[in-house]
Amino acid sequence: MSQSPHMSLADAIAAGVNDNSANDANERLRASIGKVVCVGRNYAAHAEELGNEVPKAPILFMKPASSVVSIRQGVVRPNPALYGETHYEAELCVQLAADLSAATIEEAKQAVGGVTLGLDLTLRELQAELKEKGHPWERAKCFDGACVLGDWLDPQVFGDFTDIHYQLTINDALKQDGDSALMLFPVYELLVNISHAFSLQAGDVIMTGTPSGVGALQAGDQLSLKLGAHEWQAEVK
Repeated sequence: MSQSPHMSLADAIAAGVNDNSANDANERLRASIGKVVCVGRNYAAHAEELGNEVPKAPILFMKPASSVVSIRQGVVRPNPALYGETHYEAELCVQLAADLSAATIEEAKQAVGGVTLGLDLTLRELQAELKEKGHPWERAKCFDGACVLGDWLDPQVFGDFTDIHYQLTINDALKQDGDSALMLFPVYELLVNISHAFSLQAGDVIMTGTPSGVGALQAGDQLSLKLGAHEWQAEVK
């Protein structure tokens, strides 16, 4: 496992401790990221709420690093008159500090360098149209600002990732209540599975799937993402 050519995760975490600048936070996040690998339908209840089958193996898709923004910048929706509704999907996210290829569970455990929460933003109507035509749906998932991330946290605080609780509230109403214990494919198993499909590099981010409760964002919505003692807030624009 080799070191990342990007800014080290330790440096990224340290740089964010006393930095409240949205622009600096964006630059710091993007500097440390290679690609973003997303996992679809990793919670049975979410698959069911969208009328999808519960998968027997992880469903993978990607977002480019250019889609990443810091939650400190706020959440910006593409023009709804042109693109329809933007849906939120809160997810537990990890970033690698070492490369993984055809990894073992032990190698996966050693590779995680940071943990945070993120929002996988989705143009749901456009996604449905593309899926109906049998087309890829990157246009609905990869737009600028489609991956909103909090600040990276030390993964040692979260143990083996088997019982991590997190929440998304909107305008003080609980919308998503996630628990990693309910994942169909736990975090380390995901890393192993992905690394056997294609190599992961230090700096890559894995969004591990969203619990049920997804829905449309409205201008002015006040969002709060909570992970243990940590909380990030943002306004929807």
